[in-house]
Amino acid sequence: MSETPLERRARAALKRAEAAARRTARKNPRQVAAAAALIVESLESGGTVYFCGNGGSAADAQHFSTELAGRFLVDRPALAAVALTTNTSALTAIGNDYGFEHVFARQLESTGTPGDVLVAITTSGGSKNVLEAVRAARRLGMKVVGMTGPGGTAFARRCDVALVTPSASTPEIQTGHLMMGHALCGLVEEAMVARARRAARAAGGAAARRAAPRRSSARQGRGA
Repeated sequence: MSETPLERRARAALKRAEAAARRTARKNPRQVAAAAALIVESLESGGTVYFCGNGGSAADAQHFSTELAGRFLVDRPALAAVALTTNTSALTAIGNDYGFEHVFARQLESTGTPGDVLVAITTSGGSKNVLEAVRAARRLGMKVVGMTGPGGTAFARRCDVALVTPSASTPEIQTGHLMMGHALCGLVEEAMVARARRAARAAGGAAARRAAPRRSSARQGRGA
């Protein structure tokens, strides 16, 4: 059976998405690893990872924060991750009182601390509220991971690590962000699970050493 016109267009759209995904995969392994290292370092020190974005990027912020706070692939302790997009009272009050460009920055100012990480997502690199969040994070001594497209060059320079989808298409940029976000969450989870296992082994070894009976020295044995 021959393809319908709609099926042909669907195949072409999927091929374009596949090509963008391949370009993203070729360009970003080092950057994804560097972003994961920043987040792991923060979490190991008791820090929190914050996420923000607008529209589809807001959905990504909530998605990625949940992968960490809930789980990605394995059961393990929850990781400290917060999406700044979910509190409607905060968003509407801050937007009304201070302006929409401050809806993320103001929330960060209330809870962000040095050593925390902000994952700032903007496909264009020009979202004012995301840029304000980056400025607030810098003032607070936080690290910044940015996710953007090729038009976000200036935004990327403001970040410690930038994950850039090499495509001019907003949907394809978002697809790249989803790929990199999943890879990032997987790497963070693996590292934190490995850390927990090492700590458990060390604690078990220490407990065993404390419980083991002390051996008398040979000198003490002969003099008894």
